[in-house]
Amino acid sequence: MTTFFPGRRQLLTAALALCAVAGAHAQGDWPRGQTVRIVVPFTAGSGTDIVARLMAEKLGPALGTSVIIDNKPGAGGTLGAAQVAKAPADGYTLLIHSAGHLVNPSIYPNLSYDTLKDFAGVTPLASLPNVLVTSPNKFADEKDLVAQVKAKPGSFNYGSAGNGSATHMNAEVFRLAAGLQAQHVPFRGTPEAMTEVMGGRIDWFFAPMVSALPLIKDGRLKALAVGTDKRSSVMPQVPTTVEAGVPGSEYLFWVGLFAPAKTPKPVVDRLQAEVAKIMVAPDLKDRLDKLGAEPFTMPSAQFDKFLVDETAKAQQVVKAAGIKVD
Repeated sequence: MTTFFPGRRQLLTAALALCAVAGAHAQGDWPRGQTVRIVVPFTAGSGTDIVARLMAEKLGPALGTSVIIDNKPGAGGTLGAAQVAKAPADGYTLLIHSAGHLVNPSIYPNLSYDTLKDFAGVTPLASLPNVLVTSPNKFADEKDLVAQVKAKPGSFNYGSAGNGSATHMNAEVFRLAAGLQAQHVPFRGTPEAMTEVMGGRIDWFFAPMVSALPLIKDGRLKALAVGTDKRSSVMPQVPTTVEAGVPGSEYLFWVGLFAPAKTPKPVVDRLQAEVAKIMVAPDLKDRLDKLGAEPFTMPSAQFDKFLVDETAKAQQVVKAAGIKVD
């Protein structure tokens, strides 16, 4: 009888095969009852945070585990994003960011991460119209705002949830399209900016509809226009900024889910599939509708291409507006 002794090549091949099987098994078991942490790099109550919490409430049961939201605000969302970029790529640390995520490379030259290379796009979650808000007695309408600001260049100010945030980008797109000169005042987040607008210390702010709607209904904020290319179903009487007289001022504000770049594809695929179902489920869609938001999902590969295209657009706005970190 001949005894066969495998050579080093055969042993290496067998070892790699065993590792592949073990890895596939581990990924297939994800999340194995472990808690999934989703970092939101903005304050609680921001538009991004509200959408994240609505989704996370449903994601936990869908995955059979706990899903928690961890707010890490600061520096236009870069602090929280940096944490996720450096986290283990195992599916247990994720990021929910806004369109502002794609702006940061253009205004923060020393970022510790690469927005496109260090993250895997899982799927967008929702599109949220921003609404141009002021204190109740500040301006009659958008045309009045434009007229007053043009009459006194540099005498008015506008807020944002931070340099390069989606609220800032919307404001700059509007300002450039209208030909306005005004002072930008960045805040730590949306709630802080809205408080200053209500107090009359900030003249206007493009607030996420999901955050501003209750205050508009209570009469503490006045809605002059919505920043998207169509009116909001929850405030159909409010025109778009284009309809109100500023062509080229529309802006798409979206919220999306990301994972560290090397997260296993089976994990990303599972997340995308579960989240896509959650966002279009009738109960969640109804809750989004009431907030003026709309489900907005796509396959991961398509989302990655979308991110590249939107990054290029963001760079153009940053350059035209001269956006810099203060």
